Amino acid sequence: MHVIVLNWEQTIPIRHKVLWPNESPEFCQVEGDSEGLHFGVVVDNDIVCVASVYINDGTARLRKFATLSQFQGQGIGSCMLNHIVTKLKQAKISYLWFDARVSAVGFYQRLGFSSLGAPFYKNGVAYYKMHANLKPQPVSD
Repeated sequence: MHVIVLNWEQTIPIRHKVLWPNESPEFCQVEGDSEGLHFGVVVDNDIVCVASVYINDGTARLRKFATLSQFQGQGIGSCMLNHIVTKLKQAKISYLWFDARVSAVGFYQRLGFSSLGAPFYKNGVAYYKMHANLKPQPVSD
């Protein structure tokens, strides 16, 4: 398993299959895709997980993070998210946020992300806003 850089068009099939299978593939494209950073996890020469990151004013937003169902629960999503956080820290990005489906909140919390506020709905699906400060915390004596 390894993480590669993708173009946004390569993310659409997995976004569609995992996140919005009852919508058109075009529904899975988001504004800013052409400027975003797109990543994939490859297992046995197949892309099985995708995620996109959009950077604005020193902060980053994670969007359209999806792992094929048969590969979930195997550490692939954790590998992807850890890779993204490492890349963002290297780029001196101080803050990462995203909207997480309620069903995925526990996954993100195990990786150190916190939820903000009450759940909200997009297209009939419940989400929480989640975030993490990526700046190194000072060590106290």
